[in-house]
Amino acid sequence: MFTGIIQAVGEVRALRPTGGDLRLEIATGSLPMADVQLGDSIAVNGVCLTAVALSADGFAADVSRETLSCTSLKIVKPGSPVNLEKALLPTTRLGGHLVSGHVDGLAEVVERYEEARSWRLKMRVPDELARYIAPKGSICVDGVSLTVNDVEGAIFGVNIVPHTWEQTVIAHYQVGTPVNIEVDVIARYLERLLLGDRAAQSGATAITPAFLAEHGFLK
Repeated sequence: MFTGIIQAVGEVRALRPTGGDLRLEIATGSLPMADVQLGDSIAVNGVCLTAVALSADGFAADVSRETLSCTSLKIVKPGSPVNLEKALLPTTRLGGHLVSGHVDGLAEVVERYEEARSWRLKMRVPDELARYIAPKGSICVDGVSLTVNDVEGAIFGVNIVPHTWEQTVIAHYQVGTPVNIEVDVIARYLERLLLGDRAAQSGATAITPAFLAEHGFLK
């Protein structure tokens, strides 16, 4: 688990195709590595990866086809900056929100502009993820815990304060940039729990208006 509070910006050192998937080598920059052991989890742009090799200033991780298919790791290249966060400890301050590092899909930056000392961003998520995003709720963008300012359909807006702008890869975003999205884990489990016994049925993947009406949530 992670908190969505980025600890350092690293850099992709190398991409090595291995047996049909990929081994990713990361230079960790200012991220302290003295307490990292083989098998530890490190979030790279919000993707939970397992360290399979370590050096004084970096680590390597294997990236499966599944992860490549649903995250932006498929488009990084040597030199690409990446957000880094080590897995939290029981004593870690939970400054953001609970983040699993399991990316739900890719969003696209559709608007970017300055507002006073902050930046405003709007992003479009796949339609199937829109139902999990609520105003003033939490969302994880490339591993960064953010508060949703507003939602309109499949587009949500966030405000980026100067510290976050300067200490993460968000400053590199342009209109059209794809970003990793992880919705609030509570929303995902709540939807599944509301299905009740229907969850065991094939194709029971979403709460629909018809389902809510049938169970008395809508009139």
